[in-house]
Amino acid sequence: MSTEIKAPVFPESVAEGTLATWHKQPGEACSRDELIVDIETDKVVLEVVAPADGVIEEALKGEGDTVQSGEVIGKFKEGAAGESKPAEKEAGGSDKKESEEKAPAETAEDSGSKASGDAILSPAARKLAEENEVDPESVKGTGKGDRVTKEDVQNHVDAAKSSSAASKPAAPAGDMPEVNIQQGERPEKRVPMTRLRASMAKRLVNAQQTAAMLTTFNEVNMGPIMELRRQYKESFEKRHGIKLGFMSFFAKAATEALKRFPAVNASIDGSDMVYHGYQDIGVAVSTERGLVVPVVRDVDGLGLADIEKKIVEYGTKAKGGKLGIEDMTGGTFTITNGGIFGSLISTPILNPPQTAILGMHKIQERPMAVNGQVEIQPMMYLALSYDHRMIDGKEAVQFLVAIKEMLEDPARILLDV
Repeated sequence: MSTEIKAPVFPESVAEGTLATWHKQPGEACSRDELIVDIETDKVVLEVVAPADGVIEEALKGEGDTVQSGEVIGKFKEGAAGESKPAEKEAGGSDKKESEEKAPAETAEDSGSKASGDAILSPAARKLAEENEVDPESVKGTGKGDRVTKEDVQNHVDAAKSSSAASKPAAPAGDMPEVNIQQGERPEKRVPMTRLRASMAKRLVNAQQTAAMLTTFNEVNMGPIMELRRQYKESFEKRHGIKLGFMSFFAKAATEALKRFPAVNASIDGSDMVYHGYQDIGVAVSTERGLVVPVVRDVDGLGLADIEKKIVEYGTKAKGGKLGIEDMTGGTFTITNGGIFGSLISTPILNPPQTAILGMHKIQERPMAVNGQVEIQPMMYLALSYDHRMIDGKEAVQFLVAIKEMLEDPARILLDV
């Protein structure tokens, strides 16, 4: 029984998507609910799973193609038997007969033949060996009858590359990926921008072009928070099953400050200013596909442990591409932490339609004047970027000072002073 494989129905805010990866190829066996294809949208990566046990019959859309909501992207044959690795189909017996029916030219070349010496290769393995100039005799076969499979060749190639890389001096961080070029050429590598990164770039440029963006800075002594963490770290983790991090303190301090300065928790909608009576804080997370901002909702009603658990949950989902549209919808204020990458100071860009974003940075020990004495203190620069159309400079500075005071004296958060 043949059924259609359709793209998921996209949310209203998503017009189209890009077919990112086929995890299963035509002729390859699938189990029910097994991941078969990823579709990348402007905000999230959506997964399509197998509707039943069967085989991918045909792929109507290729990787990189644009797909619409609910569009047919392939065909699935329910209950059919397939090969777990169709490219490695053997050339002998009944498999050979089936291969001849499906691909006579390829099978005729491989049927009962040997690529070199006594090594028996599958068609896909032979092709990969030729592309990488691998001597089949040097590859140990793990297939039936000591046949050399595509995976055997790939493992051999990877091992050779690893050995070669180990013998070379380590490249500095940020080097271009290794590319096959002739000596003396200037290396370049052109890679299409992912839909998520393209969407993010468009939003950031739009924010700079449409908002009267300004950034104010301050610094905070992280000593009190670090001492609090050191004192209660073990008991906190034992009771709540989660580590006590810095982000939960910043989220709670920001929440209290947002309640005191409503304009910082507002957004601009056309010519209207929308004030929010709740605090939904977005936490910027960097992933391989680009920057995403999942939202921790109603932070005012959450404890430190609840915030930490939510942040860890979102971080895990983001890195696995499992975030949903609902996880990133809304948000009244955003916190981004460039300090985890070593950033000492920066000017974060607004996350429209929000009117402000708080930037955390690296904790660095610096000499500070304390009661007339020079002491070494763990200091962090804070940056608040805000939309001057909505927020006056006085409010922005006072908001940042309020966060600084609460972090330097955490009891203020509890006492609301």
